[in-house]
Amino acid sequence: MSLVVGQIARLDALIDQLEASSSEGLDINTQEHEPNVGRLQRLHLLVRSLSATPSTTVSVWKLQRSLESTVQQFEYQTDALSTSESELRWLVVSKAAIQVYGIVLDTILAQILPLNEDIWYWDEVLSSYSYSSLYALQTSPIRLWTFSYDIFRDTKNRVQQVFSGQDAHLYNSVSSRWRQYYTLVRDSIRDRSIANLQSKFTSPFTQARVEARNKQKNLRRLRDVNACALGILMDDGFDFSTDEFGTADSQSDLQQIVSRSIVLMETALRLLPSSDERTTKDFEDQVYSQIDDYVERDGADWNQPHALALSLLDQVVLYVPQYQKAMGSQTTNYGRPSGLLRYWLPATALILSSGTLLRMFFNHKTEIIQWIQDLGSTSRDFWYNWVVEPVKKIIGTIRHDADSEIALMSKESLRGDRDSLERMVVDFAVDNSNNSLTAPEIENIRLKVREGDLTPVLKAYEKDLKGPFMGTVRGDLVRTLLIQVQKTKVDVEVAIGGIDALLKSQELVFGFVSLTPGILVLVGLSRWMMSSFGSKQGRGQSQKQMSRCIRSIDRILTKSYRNGDTSTMSYKDRGLLLTEVHILKQLGSDVLPRSVRRDFLQDLDDLADVRNGVANQIRVVDRLRWSYNKYFT
Repeated sequence: MSLVVGQIARLDALIDQLEASSSEGLDINTQEHEPNVGRLQRLHLLVRSLSATPSTTVSVWKLQRSLESTVQQFEYQTDALSTSESELRWLVVSKAAIQVYGIVLDTILAQILPLNEDIWYWDEVLSSYSYSSLYALQTSPIRLWTFSYDIFRDTKNRVQQVFSGQDAHLYNSVSSRWRQYYTLVRDSIRDRSIANLQSKFTSPFTQARVEARNKQKNLRRLRDVNACALGILMDDGFDFSTDEFGTADSQSDLQQIVSRSIVLMETALRLLPSSDERTTKDFEDQVYSQIDDYVERDGADWNQPHALALSLLDQVVLYVPQYQKAMGSQTTNYGRPSGLLRYWLPATALILSSGTLLRMFFNHKTEIIQWIQDLGSTSRDFWYNWVVEPVKKIIGTIRHDADSEIALMSKESLRGDRDSLERMVVDFAVDNSNNSLTAPEIENIRLKVREGDLTPVLKAYEKDLKGPFMGTVRGDLVRTLLIQVQKTKVDVEVAIGGIDALLKSQELVFGFVSLTPGILVLVGLSRWMMSSFGSKQGRGQSQKQMSRCIRSIDRILTKSYRNGDTSTMSYKDRGLLLTEVHILKQLGSDVLPRSVRRDFLQDLDDLADVRNGVANQIRVVDRLRWSYNKYFT
């Protein structure tokens, strides 16, 4: 919520509260016996249409239509007014005045903010000789045009003086006229150069710095006067606690405060367009003197609802647009150069080199197209191979798809080799047994083979080693060796099966590991793009601007504290403070997290409340620093 919206919502609620406490008979149900029920209903509709919400204000278009309806209803009503209708009229005027007040404050704030940006621009120009040289180069076409136009105008005046004299008949021939014209142009250039040399004795670089300093000075004066107007309106506009009008506990006090606030807004809007040559002190004196003259001139009619409604309509339709137009003209004169002036040099260089650039492009068109295609295919392959496929594998692992399982060997490989080993051992035991083996004995041998026990084979192997030649001839030694080879193969497959089971248990982890490189590359690329082109850069700029606002607020309060009066501030300082607070409120919604945003807005409200005194406001600035410093850096 901006500074103006909060102020308007507070004043609108206060108007409702004061009106309810001072007038208890405004309900339309209690007025049905009166003959003007239709007018009362229309007034109630106007009141509802002009009421503000806690987060929004009435639009300018809707407010203008409501004011036109109000003026029309007040103008064509000539019969006597009842107490209820009179109070409703004042309620309509008060509601409309609050909304116009918000429009005026918003308009002034909207004009001050560009002035601050232009002042910072001139600070950068004056802070460095390189920036000053760049500004001199950027504005050189304007200087050349001004110099040429002055020569042309001076030559034109000389020609008119010469040929309008009594001796004009001596220059009838064309050649003599051209010689005379050339002489006049040469004299004009010489006189112009001598005049510039005598008046300035400065280089174009120094002239550019002097011009920048003068424009910055004019912008500061404009900003100070507008800030003074903002401070006057915020301090004296709709001040329901002022001692001059008591405590605003009566209907007459409320009407007088609303009337004076409307006149104050109109006076400020009429004086601001011509304030470029005024100081803040002159502006303050003129505002309050014209308010007194306005009251004395109009007498008792100055605070009538119809006259006040007309004044509000004039402010919306006439004075606010005039003020915006005047400020736009002054900002154009004293603000930063236009984009055409700032970028004419690179634009000219680009235009002059466009032929070379086009030739280079057409000469290397095939290579450029190939680079673009390679970049596209590389990006596509990276996306599918390092992002899409790992994600598919992770999803398949979660769903236990058969295709997604990690395996170092096939599922049936170990079973087949183990069955083959059992058969080999059983056959060997049967062939080398002195007695025929029973079925339980064979099953016992099978069971031991499954457990890894090859005792019959190993005993025969040990026996054959004592007579290897005979064992080889009989074939038993070779047979036992082959059985042990098969046993080694089974053992290896069992070990591999354990590793395979371990991999399957961590298959999801491996899926995320395979996805990590692609995610890291995408995150790094997105962060770089966000910091270079996106909202990350805007967030960093907002943080720097918030730190600069805190510094400006501290300077304003320190200056006010140094002046000796620690309880009040000047109107100019008050307006500058409110401008910085308004900027902080706007930036806080983008920079600060939602969890601390409410506390930040409360601290800003404490900072904007001048009733706390300058010393307490300085403490609030310190609180802002240590509470939210991590969000400003």
